[in-house]
Amino acid sequence: MSEQRVIRFMSQSKLALGFSALLIVLSVISLAVRGLNLGLDFTGGTVIELEYEQAPRVDSVRQQLESAGFGKVVVQKFGADTNILIRMGESHDDKVGQKVVQALKASGQTGAIELKRAEFVGAQIGDELREKGGMGLLLALLMIMVYVAFRFQFKFSVGAVVALFHDVIITIGLFSIFQWEFDLNVLAAILAIIGYSLNDTIVISDRIRENFRKIRKGSPDEVIDISITQTLARTIVTGLTTLLTLLALYFFGGDTLRGFSEALIIGIIIGTYSSIYVASALLLVQGISREDLALPVKDQPEDGVV
Repeated sequence: MSEQRVIRFMSQSKLALGFSALLIVLSVISLAVRGLNLGLDFTGGTVIELEYEQAPRVDSVRQQLESAGFGKVVVQKFGADTNILIRMGESHDDKVGQKVVQALKASGQTGAIELKRAEFVGAQIGDELREKGGMGLLLALLMIMVYVAFRFQFKFSVGAVVALFHDVIITIGLFSIFQWEFDLNVLAAILAIIGYSLNDTIVISDRIRENFRKIRKGSPDEVIDISITQTLARTIVTGLTTLLTLLALYFFGGDTLRGFSEALIIGIIIGTYSSIYVASALLLVQGISREDLALPVKDQPEDGVV
């Protein structure tokens, strides 16, 4: 690859690492001070199932309930088009279902509305899921570190795990800063971000290892720049096609999928950035060299050329 075509990513590595450190600090401070705006999956609340005579509009039902004073309302289709499921943060009582039906009728809703069920869902299940989700996240990071160290080298595993932690904490931090609702869909998106970001990091790491063994001249930062430039087209195409799908979910998927798509959009942008400026830059911080990636002597050709 000619000198003119190589993008000097690593020339800005210190600035990028400083920017990442700032984002992580802001995220941690926000999580400590403001916390997360936990959804009903974690806090508990009332679940109400209604059956309409004619299929209602979900967003219209939500607006009617919010206008009637019901807080933290989630409305979604449930089975048939005429059935909807309402989740709200209201304390449960025996008349809450009837209050919801009366509020909807008072707002001008035409046609009959039948109350199918109204029940309280406690936060105990949400607490258990939150705890198991956190443990699963830590276990995933540990196993990724072992896998990358086995496939490449320990210095690569440190960079990969720090980059994944960077992606997760910043994504969660943004949910805390802007107080977007954090529910089980968002938690699932966080786990998906780990897989996406790791895949991008593995592709770049594989090319870095290959070039360290193939390119005989050039400093480590030059080899890393060449490797990132060679994989840049693949990284951009993969990211853009995924973002197009997520943008469609964000605008047309409704409220139920909004948090999921928001988290993944943020995660893909941050994950692409971290694969270049965190995972790769940390290799330089750790002093990566050709000796770290040299093939065992028994695997080398007799003339010593790799």
